[in-house]
Amino acid sequence: MAQQTATPASAPEKPKLQAPKKRRKWPKRLLILAVAVGVIVFAFSRCMSSGVQSISGAYLPTQAAMEDLTVAVTGPGTIKPNDSYKATTLIKGEILSAPFEEGDTVSKDATLFTIDASDVENAVKQAQTAVEQATLNVQSAQLNYDSLVRNRNDNVKDRQVKANGTGTITKLYVDPGDTISAGTPIADILDRDNMELELPFHSVNAAAFTIGQAATVTVSGTAETLTGAITKIAATDAVGPGGALTRNVTVTVQNPGALSDASTGSATVNGAASASSGTFRYAESTQLIAKYSGELSTLNIKEGDHVTEHQIVGEFKEVNIQDQIDAAAISLSNARLSLRNAQDSLERTQDSLEDYIITSPIEGTVIEKNYKEGDNYDPSTASTSGASAFMAVIYDMSRLTFDINVAEKDIVRVQVGQSVTFTADALDGASFTGVVEKVNINGTTQNGNTSYPVTVAVDGNGADLAQQGLLPGMSVSASIIVEEVGTVLCIPVDAVQRGETPFVLVAGAGALDENGNLADFTKLEQRPVELGRNSDEYIEVLSGLTEGETVFIPNAASSFMNAMMGM
Repeated sequence: MAQQTATPASAPEKPKLQAPKKRRKWPKRLLILAVAVGVIVFAFSRCMSSGVQSISGAYLPTQAAMEDLTVAVTGPGTIKPNDSYKATTLIKGEILSAPFEEGDTVSKDATLFTIDASDVENAVKQAQTAVEQATLNVQSAQLNYDSLVRNRNDNVKDRQVKANGTGTITKLYVDPGDTISAGTPIADILDRDNMELELPFHSVNAAAFTIGQAATVTVSGTAETLTGAITKIAATDAVGPGGALTRNVTVTVQNPGALSDASTGSATVNGAASASSGTFRYAESTQLIAKYSGELSTLNIKEGDHVTEHQIVGEFKEVNIQDQIDAAAISLSNARLSLRNAQDSLERTQDSLEDYIITSPIEGTVIEKNYKEGDNYDPSTASTSGASAFMAVIYDMSRLTFDINVAEKDIVRVQVGQSVTFTADALDGASFTGVVEKVNINGTTQNGNTSYPVTVAVDGNGADLAQQGLLPGMSVSASIIVEEVGTVLCIPVDAVQRGETPFVLVAGAGALDENGNLADFTKLEQRPVELGRNSDEYIEVLSGLTEGETVFIPNAASSFMNAMMGM
């Protein structure tokens, strides 16, 4: 530690020296700050001036002018032939013939390919045999059904026992309750009230007789005479005694009660006497025969009773054959169904033969021929084996068409018959025309927007257009002329700004320099305009502008970023 030296008490004290006062530095700093601020303000003003000039260059001037305005709807499309056919089939087999080559023109229904159909031809023969067998089955079932129905109808009649003549029951062979068969005798009927006498007359006389003519009969042994009538005259002559020609004539008389089948007699007709006498016979002598088999439930006659022809004298017990008829009807329906199935199978098999002959449904030019005679075609392996799935491709080049998709906001303006202009991407400088042929109302919606396909028919012959280079598959850009507006006041579509109402930018006071260039974009003014129709480039101005006025279009290529780069 430093030692301190004591000061003698008698020595006078020296006065203390004062340190000089420090100078204040803030005025100088304030001056420096002011200079810096001035530099910054100067630099900023220069930058702002440069930025204003740069932003002013982001607007392109244009004028409202009278233009020949055409309203069109545009869209892309792909050229197609008038019609096309890609030959294919689901059957497989060896190709027997293919009489055409690529580039050939084929007519409608012309044969393209013939495929071996031997298996199907055998199937057709089998199907024909099945139809023949089914036909025979139907015929057999029909005969069985008809027989049962006929028997049922006959049985209704035959169950009734009716007298088959008029006379007296002389003998009964059966009793009620007996079971008999058809053909069994039931009773004998004898008509004793009327007697017949068959006599020969000279043919000359008999030729003049008529049925119903009166005759006088003389009974032999009693000389009794009876009045009768001719009921039958023989059709031919016979040789009588001595070689004379005679003809038999039958005379019927009422039995006075004494005549029997043992009595004899002769007759005269209109003074002509019979050539000889004859024996009387009963006019009716018949036997009632059963026509039905079964139990005889009733028999309402007895021996000695008199009956008339067709009188019902008894009845057989009914036998129900309806069940058999119903079964036969079902068998007949099944047989008919089997026949129909066999016929359908035959028709399908015969129709399948057509699949082995592939024809062209259109007239056109062969674009591709992928198979030839001798090749084996199998559709199941054609695509996987690297071969074409299509046997041939044919285009109808009589005309060309294409489709374009039109947005829903524009489709109401498109109509059939409107003119179309288009260019092909592959043909620089070439343009073509067409006409709207079809407007399809079946729209397609994607992402909330609906578009509708419109078909355009290209003007000119398709083959001639192909010679000019316009080929199917080429991409085109088309414009459908929906309205020829004429000459109207227009500005570019890009000049229109969209807000609550459409407006354009026009130069206000101080916006332009002495050369008419935009000097200060902040002086641009918004002017509302009323707009009309538009094309892709121009839009009609109905009010708000006059011809020659300048409007400014925001230049998307030169933006505010350029001004910021300048700053």
